[in-house]
Amino acid sequence: MNQESFLNNYNPAVSKKWLHLLAGLTWSAVGIMLISLAVRWLRPLSWQPALLLAGVGVFLALIAHRFGFSKLTEKNKRRIESYTTQKVCLFAFQAWKSYPLIAFMIALGITLRSSPIPKPYLAVIYIGVGGGLFLSSLQYYRLNRWSVKI
Repeated sequence: MNQESFLNNYNPAVSKKWLHLLAGLTWSAVGIMLISLAVRWLRPLSWQPALLLAGVGVFLALIAHRFGFSKLTEKNKRRIESYTTQKVCLFAFQAWKSYPLIAFMIALGITLRSSPIPKPYLAVIYIGVGGGLFLSSLQYYRLNRWSVKI
């Protein structure tokens, strides 16, 4: 057995529609996780400062979605649709060159959480990034991609 056929036998390949769903679910899950951390950090505050900080975070989320993540989502969708084969590696829902950036962002998040920056201020950043990711994840859930053929 040559190396190429060995790799093809163990390639976790799925159809393109599943890549769209996996990308959407991943972006949604990370967005919800970041927002839930932020809400936990804002909970001890009285409602006025918590509402102000959350509002700033939502504003940042809208900016992150509009000028950053939505463009990346569209680029990912076009890349997924451009694959010529019916089945594509499961991990191709994200461009391969994006994985180091994802690792950097995870490391940055861990560093920020362990930093002396007060958690309510971090909540603004987490709502901004998490909200932007969640809003952009909705672009992956197009109903026409999920028509079921019986």
